[in-house]
Amino acid sequence: MFDHVKFGVSDFEASKAFFMKALEPLGVRFGAEGHPTYGVELVSEGDASLVLFLSSVKPAPLHIAFTAKNRQQVECFYHAALAAGGVDNGAPGLRTQYHANYFAAFVIGPDGHNIEAVCHHPET
Repeated sequence: MFDHVKFGVSDFEASKAFFMKALEPLGVRFGAEGHPTYGVELVSEGDASLVLFLSSVKPAPLHIAFTAKNRQQVECFYHAALAAGGVDNGAPGLRTQYHANYFAAFVIGPDGHNIEAVCHHPET
C-alpha cells in the first residue's frame, strides 16, 4: 500500500541511531541519506521505505508497526530497541484480542512514537 512514510524527528542523530539499532533484527538497513532536513531512508525487503527527517515541530506521536518474519525477530527487536534507549510499552507476547497469532512488542522511541514489531504467524 505505501511507497514510503516520512516523518519529522526532533533529534536527527539520536533517532537515526535508535531506529537503526531497534530495527536491525527485522532486516532494516540504511538506504539513501541527505541533509538532516531531507532525512535518511530506512529500507528492508520490497520497495517501501521509512524516512526520518529533522523537524523543529514535534509531531503528534505515531504508531508504526513493522512486520517480523517470526516471533524471534519480535523478541530481538524489543531488546535491541530497549538497548537503543527505547521505553517499554508492551513486552513481547500474544495479543489475542487482535487474533490468535498476533505476537507483538511495543517500545516508545525518542520522540514519543509507539514503535511495534508484529508477527502474524504461529510459532514455528
